Amino acid sequence: MSPLALIPKLVKTTDITDSRFDAVILVADKVENLTGPTSIFQSLLLEYGEVSELKTLSVLRCESLPSKRLIWSPTGPVNRDYDDVRRWGEAAEKGTKKASSLHCKKPLLVVVHSNSFPQTFRISVLGGLLGLYVPIEIREDVPDRAKKAELLGVWVGDMNNADEELKIIGALEEGRVVTRDIGGSDPERMSAPNTVKYVKEVFDGSDVKVSVQEDVNWLEKSYPLLGAVNRATRDLERHSARLILLEYKGCGQTEEDLFLVGKGITYDTGGHDIKAGGHMAGMHRDKCGAAAVAGFFKVLSILKPKGIHVLGSMSMVRNSVGPDGYVADEIVTSRANVRVRVGNTDAEGRMVMADLLCYMKEQALKVNNPQIFTIATLTGHAVLAMGPAYTAVMDNGPAKRKGISQILQNAGDLMGDPFEISNIRREDYEFHKGKSEYEDVLQCNNLPSSQTPRGHQTPSAFLIMASGMDKHGIDSVNPIPYTHIDVAGSSGPFPGVPTGSPVLSLSYHYILQRL
Repeated sequence: MSPLALIPKLVKTTDITDSRFDAVILVADKVENLTGPTSIFQSLLLEYGEVSELKTLSVLRCESLPSKRLIWSPTGPVNRDYDDVRRWGEAAEKGTKKASSLHCKKPLLVVVHSNSFPQTFRISVLGGLLGLYVPIEIREDVPDRAKKAELLGVWVGDMNNADEELKIIGALEEGRVVTRDIGGSDPERMSAPNTVKYVKEVFDGSDVKVSVQEDVNWLEKSYPLLGAVNRATRDLERHSARLILLEYKGCGQTEEDLFLVGKGITYDTGGHDIKAGGHMAGMHRDKCGAAAVAGFFKVLSILKPKGIHVLGSMSMVRNSVGPDGYVADEIVTSRANVRVRVGNTDAEGRMVMADLLCYMKEQALKVNNPQIFTIATLTGHAVLAMGPAYTAVMDNGPAKRKGISQILQNAGDLMGDPFEISNIRREDYEFHKGKSEYEDVLQCNNLPSSQTPRGHQTPSAFLIMASGMDKHGIDSVNPIPYTHIDVAGSSGPFPGVPTGSPVLSLSYHYILQRL
């Protein structure tokens, strides 16, 4: 299953009046900026503006177009302190959704560029593609709704590198499609075994090596914290855990090694600390971290950046309730030989990642220039603190010295995939220190993260302590840069379509700079 076949073909044109297209979607900040070839729309829009509102999405009859149909999708103001490139992506998305509702199968996207935002064109096309995304369940189960458009035309004007740019955009969107497919699908369609099938199909014949471990005895021995979460479903084949490892090695001498750990909770009931009061709905989205790992590898497989080696893990586990399920007060010894007391079974995400973080630490010690990431829909506190559209990112000491969070924030600002930087403080480590001689580390307190001070920062300290990464800080002879990324807010709305965050930002820095 190649997502390429599921993305409308991007067709470039230099002619706004190209007869191949059945509508034109015009994205601009204001009518006065319609110059050159786009000036053919100016008089029509100004005339329309005398009797109606030009600030909102509108469909107009345009005699200059073979299709006679113009979809005006304005960005709104873009010159204020708080405006950013997302204005273009959002406008383009609205435009393609409107075109789809009008049964247009071959719309042409025309974007009026902004000098203030260098990625205007790229983000607009990605926004247009987002508006045409069809969830995998619909593609598979309702064939007559499998496509919203046959193609998306893109007016490239006098762009010199149009073919290369459209290839990059297509690759980025394929990565986001993989992320959305895995992250957004229901708990059965993308159960752990079904995720394995999907991932193998996505990377079949590519440069990405896929390996899978499903032996529960081996998982419990090698990754005991993950094994503890899996206990409730270990003997139920349909829901039992899978560990998926992905590996990519670019040509040439390796200059940097990336290690990605993705949280893949296929469904989160909360375990024995069960989610009550309606808070369980939407918990199939708790796998968006692992989904982003797969999406990033999809971009790698298409664009094939040089000089980089990437190892990624997807911990696909269901946090269920059952007679064998793990419970609060248990003490589990991690892969790093750290005694962890369970405080709340609804803090399972850090459990399924900590041992994989330890494994990645072991691999990082073998190379010269490593960078480790954990990516997870980890805490409600991240949504509370940062809002529902922003990724929380935080560095350990070595990563902070490299400026990783700042690099990602800068990339996110360019790519419309914004980050907010947090810091891991001494209080976070104190919070997770064992409270008695029985345990070394306390996994969690007894409250939801949204009711816990520093609720999205403390889990990163737990991950560092439980994995043994605390032995590799700035005071170590072997410091290892590690960055935690919480996408609980930025992964997308429910109900709704996942965004694919943070694939764009990671790809911009680690892939596009190496082409």
